[in-house]
Amino acid sequence: MRREGTNPDDVQPEDVLCDFCRRPAWADDEPCVEGHHGSIICGACLTCAWTAVQVHRQGEAPTTCVMCLETRDEPGWGPEGASTRVCRRCIKQAAGALHKSKDWAWTKPVD
Repeated sequence: MRREGTNPDDVQPEDVLCDFCRRPAWADDEPCVEGHHGSIICGACLTCAWTAVQVHRQGEAPTTCVMCLETRDEPGWGPEGASTRVCRRCIKQAAGALHKSKDWAWTKPVD
C-alpha cells in the first residue's frame, strides 16, 4: 500500500507501506514481497503470519486476501483488529520467495 498523499509520479521508498503493520516496507531495508495492486507484506509480518498459520495452525479464513485479491476457504492471518488478511497460499508463496532470495537473510520459522 502507499502512504496517503503519495505523489503517483514520484513514489519514494518511504511511501510504500506494509499492508499489515503500516511501516515503510522499502525504506527500512526490510525484506518484503509485493502482491496484486501494490499490496506489500514485510518480513516481520510474514514471520508472524507463517508462525500463526503454519506453525501453530491458527487463523481464520480471510474475507479477501490483500495479496492475491481472492477469497479462499483456508486459514489466513492479519493483525488483531485489522481488516487486512493474507491467505495461507500467499503466506507460503511469499515465504518461499524470501527464503530463496539471495538479497535477504529471511528464513521460515520452523513448523
